[in-house]
Amino acid sequence: MQVIKYVFQPHGDERGQLVSLEEFNDIPFQIKRVYFMYDTTKNTVRGKHAHKNLQQILVCIHGSCKILLDNGREKKVVPLEKPYEGLYVANDMWREMFDFSSDAVLLVFASEVYDESDYIRDYDEFLKFVGEKNK
Repeated sequence: MQVIKYVFQPHGDERGQLVSLEEFNDIPFQIKRVYFMYDTTKNTVRGKHAHKNLQQILVCIHGSCKILLDNGREKKVVPLEKPYEGLYVANDMWREMFDFSSDAVLLVFASEVYDESDYIRDYDEFLKFVGEKNK
């Protein structure tokens, strides 16, 4: 499984740091939705789903967390610990976000607006979806 982690260019001086992100430049798709998670309670696992079409870039802009990526054949855990790193999550990838630090803020750039019909929330259904796609 190929994990694509982006390192964004921070710009800074004695005043602090700034990271600027642009669709099709730093983000490989048109950004149609942005959301973030914070105050995630200890031992909470978020996500636990895949998407049929939506792509995402995840950036832990404060604190840290881990992302489990699963393509139906193999699994990888990717730590997000730096505010200038982003993780690309393809549409046909099961994802679980966990091990959030108490101060974690996870920012998500999405290629589509919210559409419940795009979600695959059952793991067996996900395995069937990627199995048919890979025939």
